[in-house]
Amino acid sequence: MTTQLRDRLDGILQAGPADGLHAVAAVRRGHTVLECYRTGEDFTWNDSLGVVEFGPETLHDIRSVTKSVTGLLYGIALGEGLVPPPTEPLLRRFPQYPDLAVDPQRARLTVEHALTMSLGVEWCENLPYNSPANAEIAMELAPDRYRYILERPILEPPGTRWTYCGGATALLGRLIADGTGRSLPEYGQAMLFAPLGIGNFEWMTGADGVASAASGLRLAPRDLARLGELVLAEGTWDGQRIIPADWIRTMLRPRLQTSWGAQYGYQWYIESIGGRRVVTGAGNGGQRLFVLPDLELTVAVTAGNYDDPDQWRTPIMVLERVILPAMA
Repeated sequence: MTTQLRDRLDGILQAGPADGLHAVAAVRRGHTVLECYRTGEDFTWNDSLGVVEFGPETLHDIRSVTKSVTGLLYGIALGEGLVPPPTEPLLRRFPQYPDLAVDPQRARLTVEHALTMSLGVEWCENLPYNSPANAEIAMELAPDRYRYILERPILEPPGTRWTYCGGATALLGRLIADGTGRSLPEYGQAMLFAPLGIGNFEWMTGADGVASAASGLRLAPRDLARLGELVLAEGTWDGQRIIPADWIRTMLRPRLQTSWGAQYGYQWYIESIGGRRVVTGAGNGGQRLFVLPDLELTVAVTAGNYDDPDQWRTPIMVLERVILPAMA
């Protein structure tokens, strides 16, 4: 199968429609069925790294796939009793903003509204991520990122509609840090990465030194695929329980429909690709972690098509035209 998949991928690449592809790592039932590394220009956030020759150990921005990893960490912390359950009022955990808590509309916000990106506030990330008009960039530039998120103008009752919002994930990151007494990189290393044997990662921070819960992680693709394997196994690895199984099931239950048709759970997308149910972590530029439970398959894709309106095409093409046709 490995040779067949590589031949399929080579054919796609020679034909040219998968421009910007940097790497693919696909694992099925614990066995690597496809691993490919290429050369291309890359960035770490908005800083150019020049042309990079990618390899098995090369770290890559996973951008907003970080949100899905934050969702995993939230489940671990919840299992330890260190963060509030989804039903808890959100502003109860931000007592430093009493002026916001007395607003009856904001008082309706719960942790679940952050988990499902349905805060009901004004938030637009449709602009390039080097523009201060992009809400996530404005959040990073704000004197207090959490006040910036929580005091955004209210557009509708929370829970009404999914709106893509890195600020929602930033709030979850703060809850994890406050509850565990550790930064996201420290908690992630101890409770998730080290148990999986992932020793090499970076978690980028904003100007305030806070690790970005929404887009800061850099991982090697095969380590990203390992996170997908953990999801497939409902939170166990080599017989060790890392994430509560009930959290994995709860996290992946569809709750709201996105603006482009997929369903959304807790920081993960649930969609249909090639007629199969796919659980997806997605990031700017074509970063993807695909988890296909019925095939016991996980596929990590990294690419360099940042801010390209058609960035989604390359990872979907790899999955639909290279990998799925070879799966029995």
